[in-house]
Amino acid sequence: MAEYSVLGLEMSGAMTSAVIFLSVIALGANAKLFIKCDQPVWAALIPGYNVVVAMRILGRPDQHAVLFLIPVFNIYFFLRTVIELAQAFGKRTNTDYALAMVFNVFYVLNLSLAYQEEYVGPVYGQEKKTASNLQAA
Repeated sequence: MAEYSVLGLEMSGAMTSAVIFLSVIALGANAKLFIKCDQPVWAALIPGYNVVVAMRILGRPDQHAVLFLIPVFNIYFFLRTVIELAQAFGKRTNTDYALAMVFNVFYVLNLSLAYQEEYVGPVYGQEKKTASNLQAA
């Protein structure tokens, strides 16, 4: 079987085909997720910009996309954004949070392709608003 070199790593033809197949599925799921959230589909095709649009879906400022470039912190930030994505679709149980963190790719795929899942709206900053409302009462 033929060997291919990608960024200095040797990959077999089967591995290359699997990576391309999974990339196409992930791209399609991301595009469908953007459609559900009333974002342009072409934004899912542009690396980097799709992260900025994802921050808009969550209600975060565009500058928060840069936080993914900070080593070690980006793991925490990724898990936090996956949980916020689940909350943006109305999923607020601990089971949903655990599933979103452990099976994040499949969970996002389910959110984007399931007909019964609907985008509720941005969630970033709602905890602070709720806490301030409770103090005022």
